[in-house]
Amino acid sequence: MSTGMLIFIGLIFVAVFLLAQGLIVPVFGESARTRRLLRQRLRQIESEQLDAAPASLVREKYLKELSPFERWLESLPAIQRLATLVEHAGHSTAAHRVVLLAAALAFIAGVLGWSFSRLAIIAVAAAAAGFSIPFIKLMHDRKRRFEKLDEQLPDAVDVMKRAMRAGHPFNSALRLVAEDMSNPIAGEFQTTFADINYGNDVRRAVLGLLIRVPSVSMMAVVTSVLVQRETGGNLAEIFDQISRVIRSRFRFGRKVRTLSAEGRLSAWILTLMPIVLFGVIWITTPTYLPVMLDSLTGQKLLMFGAGMGVLGVLWMRSIIRIEV
Repeated sequence: MSTGMLIFIGLIFVAVFLLAQGLIVPVFGESARTRRLLRQRLRQIESEQLDAAPASLVREKYLKELSPFERWLESLPAIQRLATLVEHAGHSTAAHRVVLLAAALAFIAGVLGWSFSRLAIIAVAAAAAGFSIPFIKLMHDRKRRFEKLDEQLPDAVDVMKRAMRAGHPFNSALRLVAEDMSNPIAGEFQTTFADINYGNDVRRAVLGLLIRVPSVSMMAVVTSVLVQRETGGNLAEIFDQISRVIRSRFRFGRKVRTLSAEGRLSAWILTLMPIVLFGVIWITTPTYLPVMLDSLTGQKLLMFGAGMGVLGVLWMRSIIRIEV
């Protein structure tokens, strides 16, 4: 079997593994649909009472350090969406530099794929795999960071509750969370405290916090603050109830994750079984597979099987993903 075909098979393995990692594993967490609903709700709040969207201090900081041409690149709509992903992942890298890194990796991978195989389809597949690496890393970092934020949020609400019962104002309660807790939630609350301390409105500051942390739990906290400022009431008691709800939701989510472990394990087995079976046959009977791999019909069947495997991963994801 040629070296190019081996590279092609390796790329199929990497693609299936990355799809399984990105689509099957995240059973518990905020889905894309939930994030869209949160953004719609945020835009609704903004259209009702504010003229402009809340600014991100993190984004404004690194935009000031860029050249005029780089600031123009950052103003492009697609780059702005990528900048939001970078900020959610907890990185301070400019978004256009992520695109440049992805393009460089795509070029290197494409050249390597072409030099080993001399086949255009393998070079294109290698370039696509190289281009996707930075974005897969960002999405993985965002998922891990949001999970950590949701885990820390009940403790942060408790800190604010105790501080307000002791007589501290709301912005001082934010500062205590930033001082007493660890990252990533300490950094987010420190940014919100600095936003208020520099003269921004509390409403805009907490909405900016929701933009940076678009989760259902954070939506509950921000909504309670906004409602209390408009209608009055004891915010410490509201935080006490919200803390209990968030903890209950988190415990229930962990229980769901435990109960769905069998389904996720089955999905992993069904996803990796064709690849493992291919390796076993190649080791035990090396003369069996080249009949398929060296023919055009066999290569088409292999690509068809890879496509059906991707559809199977998507189908299993829709079955085992449970939103809490």
